[in-house]
Amino acid sequence: MSQRNVAIIAHVDHGKTTLVDQLFRQSGTFRDNQRVEERAMDSNDLEKERGITILAKCTSVEWEHDGTTTHINIVDTPGHADFGAEVERILSMVDGVILLVDAAEGPMPQTKFVTGKALALGLKPIVVVNKIDRPDGRPAEVLDEVFELFLGLDANDEQLDFPVLYASGRAGYAGRTDDVRSGDLSPLFETIVDHVPAPNADPDGPFKMLATLLDRDNFVGRVLTGRIASGKLKLNMPIKAIDADGKLVEEGRATKIMAFRGLERVPVEEAVAGDIVAIAGLTKATVSNSIVEPAVAEPLPAQKIDPPTLAMTFTVNDSPMAGREGSKVTSRMIRDRLDREAEGNVSFKITESADKDAFEVAGRGELQLGVLIETMRREGFELTISRPRVLLREGEGGREEPYEQVVIDVDDEHSGTVVEKMAGRKAELTDMRPSGGGKTRITFSGPSRGLIGYHGEFLSDTRGTGIMNRLFEKYGPYKGRIEGRQNGVLISNGSGETVTYALGPLEQRGILMVGPQEPVYEGMIIGENAKPEDLEVNPMKSKQLTNFRASGGKDDAIRLTPPKRLTLEQAIAYIQDDELVEVTPKSIRLRKRHLDPHERKKASRQKEMA
Repeated sequence: MSQRNVAIIAHVDHGKTTLVDQLFRQSGTFRDNQRVEERAMDSNDLEKERGITILAKCTSVEWEHDGTTTHINIVDTPGHADFGAEVERILSMVDGVILLVDAAEGPMPQTKFVTGKALALGLKPIVVVNKIDRPDGRPAEVLDEVFELFLGLDANDEQLDFPVLYASGRAGYAGRTDDVRSGDLSPLFETIVDHVPAPNADPDGPFKMLATLLDRDNFVGRVLTGRIASGKLKLNMPIKAIDADGKLVEEGRATKIMAFRGLERVPVEEAVAGDIVAIAGLTKATVSNSIVEPAVAEPLPAQKIDPPTLAMTFTVNDSPMAGREGSKVTSRMIRDRLDREAEGNVSFKITESADKDAFEVAGRGELQLGVLIETMRREGFELTISRPRVLLREGEGGREEPYEQVVIDVDDEHSGTVVEKMAGRKAELTDMRPSGGGKTRITFSGPSRGLIGYHGEFLSDTRGTGIMNRLFEKYGPYKGRIEGRQNGVLISNGSGETVTYALGPLEQRGILMVGPQEPVYEGMIIGENAKPEDLEVNPMKSKQLTNFRASGGKDDAIRLTPPKRLTLEQAIAYIQDDELVEVTPKSIRLRKRHLDPHERKKASRQKEMA
């Protein structure tokens, strides 16, 4: 049986996971009467809810053609740059890539990111123009844009001579011309077999494998996934793990070898060079370690991972409501969980902060850090989160900060507002062109610092119709002070339960974030002030009872506007440097860093003096 190893790469929401669903069905991986969820590869709850791929995953299909069966290992990759480390690692496991591009949107920032990584490794792409049945599709123009992208990424002649297919992943057909509207995915299977080379591996050499994915199993413990570069691995064979410098990490045995068959990992007795397998039996080995037989001393080369650009402080929850809703509240539990995350996700860097019970977590972006926090709160953790800050570095010309390329598709009527807002965030306009259908595509280059928290405001400015895509571009000169939130906040001046009578007058002061009969504490943020300064208020004030009857027969009922409830990402983007987000399994609250008003004034004076 021949074998092919291929990764599917694309911009977020261009149809990777849906296409894999159809590959499953048409290869016979699923029975015709088998009930399978849509986007079967998006296996965890957050992926299903958000409709994005967060973790790279391996699967396989077997395709029979002309009496020959080909085993095709497929890796589904995330499309968002925040999860780019997942893409960078798995590309070392495959021999070719399928580049999926939307027939209407064309190449987007993340398309450029993942394609650049693949071309740099020498992988030959198969270009699939997906969603060919979209009424606003422009396949010929999109193909030209893909070619220009490849030229800009210094693709070699072989890579520029790429095969092109036109497909609809949802409808399950592909063809070699852009007028295809029926059929199946046989042309795609044929192209994979013809254009993706068989694994370049040494079956007679010593056993070597680079660990590229780390997983945990409740029964067998730590599971390391990778492609066998040379030799053969047998069950219970002695193995060892060495790091990138060749130093011994640990020794052990391959207690379980698992190959990928459809959506499942199936135990096998042995695996040979070129196979993608998962191994259990080691307890310390991690991503980028080489798993080898005892006689081998030289590690396999590991792909260099881009450094993190954004950091947040995770702290033990010390609010008056700490411990009421979560089961994991101590610094030891938080440290162990963060260490475990950093083991499997090499783009995270965890360090202990100078503050008591605090940890600095550095990652690729707000979405990646937001997903980690959301995962932890669902696991029962309580913690407080600081405002994200960019990681600066010293360059030849002085202080440098990370810049991002921002591509915005927006209705023509909103383009002026977007340009004005981005200019206020120190972003420079680099390109502006009509994209058809009354829309404009605007490209900016600006500091990441100015983009923190802008997405929600952008959606409001464009009435929910705008699409923004961001991609790390470079480190550039520090841009100086950037204006943050314009409004102050309403702060509770005591602890207790909110009262409708007190909240009624406070609505005139700004926008409330709490409703009646909700617990609050001193220093907790209960709303946004209409003015720039912070304001301490009493949301628990009750009406004084008297013996006098109201003249109208009864008091006028107070009608409150529903409070503004912030999601986790909105809360993280909203807060200022002197504020925190309190995260528990049931609640997301905003608070001041210093709950006591005297401590806040003292800290404010010290900041002014500094």
